Amino acid sequence: MSLPPLIPLFPLPSVVLFPQVLLPLHIFEPRYREMVRDVAARDELIGMILLRGEEDPTGSTRDVYSVGCAGRMVRKIDLPDGRSNILLQGAREFVVREQQFERPYRQAIVEWLPPVEREFHLAADTRQRLVSRIRVALGEKQEGIGILTDPSVSDEMLVNLFAFALDFPVAEKQGLLEVADLAVRADRLIDTLEFHALEREFSPSIESSKLRVQ
Repeated sequence: MSLPPLIPLFPLPSVVLFPQVLLPLHIFEPRYREMVRDVAARDELIGMILLRGEEDPTGSTRDVYSVGCAGRMVRKIDLPDGRSNILLQGAREFVVREQQFERPYRQAIVEWLPPVEREFHLAADTRQRLVSRIRVALGEKQEGIGILTDPSVSDEMLVNLFAFALDFPVAEKQGLLEVADLAVRADRLIDTLEFHALEREFSPSIESSKLRVQ
């Protein structure tokens, strides 16, 4: 799949997209309405990128992280007043090399990171540990989530879906996105899950200790 060197950027403060993952978005700002119209007529790619706090309206390049993930617009539903609902599917990670501000929305010249090898597989014990830790994190919510037991689900989808969907701070999700090697990303995801499990296990006793000290 050929990827363009110049893509539109959609900076958001709380969304970190990963390859293969689906992301619904409601488009209402005039500049992003124009972006969606332009994207629908061209490559259908939108570069999702995380804001560092508030967006800088002066066109600063320092208010976003350097690594993002482009999503391909696989569905667009136009609403009567010019707004739209779109569905993106994560395509590939990129590094921003230069931002451009000539249009109402940002564009960027990007360097595309290498795709995951078609036949990539996690080590069996790594996948087992990952699924086990995801089950612990989901608790009762895991009921009915067949992806954890479906052997047809690729390891790339398993890692990226839960890196995207689990309730982590966005800075941690961004850190996972910036790990280009999927096997290392899986290990980092396991580490993150284990840390939050430990945090949940000891948080009641920590709060009790605070109360006793006060």
